[in-house]
Amino acid sequence: MASALAYLNAPQGVHALVADLEAVGVQLLAPLLQCNKLVQEAVLHAPNVVICYDPLPDEALFSALQALSETAPCPVLLFTNDNDTDKLDVALASGVHAYVVNGYGRHRLRPLIRLAQARFAREQALRDQLTDLTSRLEERKIVERAKGVLMRARQVSDDDAFQILRTASMHTNQRLGQVSQHIVHSARFADGVNRAGQLRMLSQRLTKLYLLQLAGAQVAQCAERQSQSVQRIDSTMAQLGKSLSLPTFGDLLVQVAHSWQQLKQGLQAGHRSSQMLPVDGLAEQLLEQTERLTSVLENAGAVAPLHVLNVAGRQRMLSQRYAKFALLGLLGGRAVQQTAQTGMAECKTAFEQAMNYLGDIPLTSADIRAHLASASRHWQHMLAGVAQLHTASGLEQLASASEEVLEVFENLSALYEHSMQMLVG
Repeated sequence: MASALAYLNAPQGVHALVADLEAVGVQLLAPLLQCNKLVQEAVLHAPNVVICYDPLPDEALFSALQALSETAPCPVLLFTNDNDTDKLDVALASGVHAYVVNGYGRHRLRPLIRLAQARFAREQALRDQLTDLTSRLEERKIVERAKGVLMRARQVSDDDAFQILRTASMHTNQRLGQVSQHIVHSARFADGVNRAGQLRMLSQRLTKLYLLQLAGAQVAQCAERQSQSVQRIDSTMAQLGKSLSLPTFGDLLVQVAHSWQQLKQGLQAGHRSSQMLPVDGLAEQLLEQTERLTSVLENAGAVAPLHVLNVAGRQRMLSQRYAKFALLGLLGGRAVQQTAQTGMAECKTAFEQAMNYLGDIPLTSADIRAHLASASRHWQHMLAGVAQLHTASGLEQLASASEEVLEVFENLSALYEHSMQMLVG
């Protein structure tokens, strides 16, 4: 038995329509005298059809029907005396499926209700088709984006990238679009974590290079590397501003940018012993802000391998921070030396614990293992240089080895970022 929710804006016609509906076997769920109750009652009763009787429908009724179409779509039949064609257009746009002018006959009620239901069903079918088509087009777009990620990360052809996606889809029992979305999501946050980690490292590298110039070691090379590091921070900040959601992460980027501008001004003031501690203080502020940004991006990505990428990227910073503390101990007074010794010990412990962690996890490959072995060798070379830091050769060894460790971990971070475990999960 069909059920109907009725809105009746004509007291003289209330009893007739109610009686006619009952006579043709339509169950009247609730007669409404206020159209603003349509949505509430439709949600409550879930009728087969909504029937409106209004001689002169107005904006209030059409707004209510529009809200009904958006909230609880169902067939709508409207009886009216208004033959204004403009009203007809408004009615159809508001979700009316049968607009009947100048009354009805009892014998026509069931066919008209069926007409409204048939038009509603057809409309829903078209909407479903449009939604499905839109979904397929969006899925195709995301698959193409995922293929592009794989082609760049894995250096494979278009066909090979698609085969990787299909294999991952079968192994994870997910749709191709779901796997592709995951890869695009993972790549975006992996890129963000890696870039933010680069800023973190550069805050310490800049101080190290500043101190090496004060110590008279590789002055020309350090000056060039300092200039390159400044340009690299500017470039990375610009890239993060484009790739990250500003409503979500913009406040963190603003804080990083503010700290960076302060450090940049400090570096431009020239190389003087009296400035080394103020410069280091500004670098520490930048480190704190970039550390926070990196951590937030790792957590927001919600992809387990991002932690590995963050740990590997942090090794870059720790290597530069250890070298910085060693140079502060060499160039500073007794109080600075004590602080530097504590900092060196903390960095050494954190670096070597991370090396053990990276060596034990299953996220690895032949390239990764080779780079980890190389990093260990350069790290030991760097420690040996620090042990002889009071000599010219020790200073040169520290300068060279700290850059060698950095280069290895730059490559390692790229390997982790582009690994299949990172992209596919």
